[in-house]
Amino acid sequence: MRVAVIGCTHAGTAAINNIVNLYPDAQIDVFEKNDNVSFLSCGIALYVGGVVEDPNGLFYASVEQFEKQDVQMHMNHEVISCDIDSKQLQARDMKTQITQNYSYDKLIITSGSWPVTPPIPGSNLDNVLLCKNFHHAKEIIKRSEPVENVVVVGAGYIGIELAEAFEENGKNVTLIDSEERILNRYLDSEFTAPVETTFEERGIDLALGQTVAKFEGTNAVEKVITDKGEYNADLVVMCIGFRPNTELVKGQVDMLGNGAIVVDEYMQTSRKDVYAAGDCCAVYNNALQQPTYIPLATNAVRMGTLVAHNLLSPVLAHPGTQGTSGLKIYNHNIASTGLTETSAKIAGLSVGSALLTDNYRPEFMPENAVIQLKLVYELETHRIVGAQVISDADFTQAINTISVGISNNMTIEQLALTDFFFQPHYNKPVNYLNQVAMEAMAKEVKRGKELEVVV
Repeated sequence: MRVAVIGCTHAGTAAINNIVNLYPDAQIDVFEKNDNVSFLSCGIALYVGGVVEDPNGLFYASVEQFEKQDVQMHMNHEVISCDIDSKQLQARDMKTQITQNYSYDKLIITSGSWPVTPPIPGSNLDNVLLCKNFHHAKEIIKRSEPVENVVVVGAGYIGIELAEAFEENGKNVTLIDSEERILNRYLDSEFTAPVETTFEERGIDLALGQTVAKFEGTNAVEKVITDKGEYNADLVVMCIGFRPNTELVKGQVDMLGNGAIVVDEYMQTSRKDVYAAGDCCAVYNNALQQPTYIPLATNAVRMGTLVAHNLLSPVLAHPGTQGTSGLKIYNHNIASTGLTETSAKIAGLSVGSALLTDNYRPEFMPENAVIQLKLVYELETHRIVGAQVISDADFTQAINTISVGISNNMTIEQLALTDFFFQPHYNKPVNYLNQVAMEAMAKEVKRGKELEVVV
């Protein structure tokens, strides 16, 4: 069996590791445009901020490791065409420009994503950088050292983490986003407001609700012009978002409107013997109960693993995802799973929510911390569809618990009565997960009585 793998970051690396173990006689050809594999881009901000001193620690697999396992690693190779009907692809060596044809029995598309790059005038100026791969990370480090004014465009996870890293490195930082709040897609306002306050206290200029119109400068960028103002900039890092990198197979496999490849629960595309995993494709969202685009490394690893297991026959189904993620910004420990109240309503769900703000230990304990926890649920079924947490202490693992609940269609009543231990060092007699679900139940009892009065 000859297997071709296009792309080798998280999904590709997971697929290859498992194929080598499951099918030792398989001939594997890997095509990767970069000269490295398995780069953890989530560590870029830690590298920029000096938390990670050795960038080699941001990799968990290597080309040499795969080559020792007889995997044919075609590094710095770009696949320029792929004919699924004839099971042929053409790849170009980016160093020699030599093009060669390859055949395969099974095709695995793990081509990942690429930063969204709007056609903003001045984007070609020096020091206007993207943030995705190892090359980008090294460029950001090198070019940020001598500068004073840094503008980060995009207030998602990567943009937020970079803003913190640059500020801690003594830079003057401006954070621009077209939305009115940071982390708008991931958290509701009760959870973004404390982070925004911390940013402002640290001197980060929040230019929210603004759209970048152009970059100005002679050779290198000097200013960022928005629809509401202008900001000095010696360095600009673009973190607007990501799009699926799927142009290669457009028109040959089914895709969502944004270009994300549609796969079944066994990671097979609409074409036989063609599989996809990771940021290039959609994944079933258990909260929404439909395929959506959620580019996360955790999703990619699971999907890549499943591709390998299902390569010969469909034996292991994907359980779906909740898009669970975590973030540490300054003193804030944050995590979320499923849908926010805002995103649920945008998606057309009729939802309610309960918000708990409380000490996590009994009041008699000499040391304590406040936990803020929100639960989002469907009004009709009481099915939990999302949760968020923020605290100076680390309660992020609680969100993993709720993630499991969402994947199993847990209701607020079931969470309220779930067995959790009590020990004063760790929680109260009524665990905060039980308590927030009980508050949701109480709200629903009150809502039911109000409806009875109306009727």
